[in-house]
Amino acid sequence: MATVQLSEAEKVYVLHGIRDDLRVDGRSCEDYRHMEIETDVVSNTDGSAKVTLGHTAVLVGVKAELGKPRPAAPEEGYLEFFVDCSANATPEFEGRGGEELGMELTNTLYRVFNNKRSVDLGSLCISPGEHCWLLYVDVLLLQCDGNLYDAISIAIKAALFNTKIPKVLISEGEEGGTEIELSDDPYDCVRLSVDNVPCIVTLCKVGHRHVVDATLQEKACTVASLIMAVTPAGTCTCTRKVGRGSLDPESIFEMTEAGKRVGKALHGPLMSLLLQEETLGKKRQKVGFLG
Repeated sequence: MATVQLSEAEKVYVLHGIRDDLRVDGRSCEDYRHMEIETDVVSNTDGSAKVTLGHTAVLVGVKAELGKPRPAAPEEGYLEFFVDCSANATPEFEGRGGEELGMELTNTLYRVFNNKRSVDLGSLCISPGEHCWLLYVDVLLLQCDGNLYDAISIAIKAALFNTKIPKVLISEGEEGGTEIELSDDPYDCVRLSVDNVPCIVTLCKVGHRHVVDATLQEKACTVASLIMAVTPAGTCTCTRKVGRGSLDPESIFEMTEAGKRVGKALHGPLMSLLLQEETLGKKRQKVGFLG
């Protein structure tokens, strides 16, 4: 992951600011940076979104393809994730430098999203045991300035909200099997429910306090981080600790409660923004990526 080097004096300055609930950029410990969200930005996908969080930029595209359900879940579709760490995001990703981070992010996304409690996988099933929708979720890191997990999860939720899956007609074949036919009407489609799709909240322990949406400078002062997936109801569905430092039980409890509180407060404005953009239709003005 992209890192920066800080002197001891700079670290002390960051630590003292967080101790007094006043970070370098003027935010409090539980505030996010300015966020911009755009949907339907890539034309050759079934759903897409771009999220800019501070100077971190993430592009997500969702492509729906017909597939066969997994034997363990014959009545469900499933999601496949791929994370590409662009060398333009940071020089550290040049060559094969971003492969390890990409695999780490991909594995976390599988744990968070690819289960029926987060996404309505049953709605992706067409014919139990025979046909289902397979959603390929491709993530591209465009710029890296800390807090990748949160930005990626928000972009994935926005892209899934924007995803339009063609409606399928099922009929009996001549030999007794089932035949499927896709609708030719681009407006004849179904939408995926994102009511229970969680957002990831990353809390970084800096000194004796924790912060949300840490910058690279704050990340350099972090002892350890707690990554949480929080639903709109405030339920934590996945937790992961990263970093070489340790967290005492009291810190874990405080960070967990803060993560639930911040995650629950994040979903409301996010869904309101997505619904507002949806109502604009073709009238909305694209002002950012590919605008």
